[in-house]
Amino acid sequence: MEIDWSVVPGFLPELAAGARVTILIALAGLVGGTILGLIAGLMRAYGGRVLNAIAFVYIELIRGTPIVVQVMFLYFALPVLTGLRVDPMTAAILAIVVNAGAYIAEIVRGAFLSIPRGLTEAGLAMGLPHWKVLAHIVGPLAFRRLIPPLGNQFIVSLKDTSLFIVIGVGELTRTGQEIMASNFRAVEIWTAVAVIYLIMTGTLTAILRLIENRMRIL
Repeated sequence: MEIDWSVVPGFLPELAAGARVTILIALAGLVGGTILGLIAGLMRAYGGRVLNAIAFVYIELIRGTPIVVQVMFLYFALPVLTGLRVDPMTAAILAIVVNAGAYIAEIVRGAFLSIPRGLTEAGLAMGLPHWKVLAHIVGPLAFRRLIPPLGNQFIVSLKDTSLFIVIGVGELTRTGQEIMASNFRAVEIWTAVAVIYLIMTGTLTAILRLIENRMRIL
């Protein structure tokens, strides 16, 4: 079969729709994952023995298992255990939240603990409560160090959405597979899918670089 690139434009609307689903899953999942990761990371860095242990178990459990297993558990096993049925889209978003949250937690922990302890002690010596020291002194400095690794995790999570093909989510990879199955134009369709992923990750990278430059991160 000869390669015919002229077939690609006809399928762009379908691929664009799949890309929108991919972006929706990634955005919703990463917002939740960032919140969860921030909480778990602070629990690891500043929580007591119990909170630290809870966060540690969560982080190690998630980082030690593939995201495909996690989404399959949420979609197939969770309803059996709890009686709550989740649709594929919800399972996909929850998987990104849980998975990204574990990695972001370690990024947060490392960033906060990298700030010299003397700054925390100085804030406490001024009579500030610990939460204000974290919010107004340590936090802004840690945030600058968070951006590069956090951006990398965002890109990884965006690409991880392609794995949700296993539960039938109509994201970009699933859309490409369905189109290819109907016309067997594997080279053309998968090249188009790869280019769309490159556009999405490239745009995200450019945004992150802009933020880094604005904040003058070395």
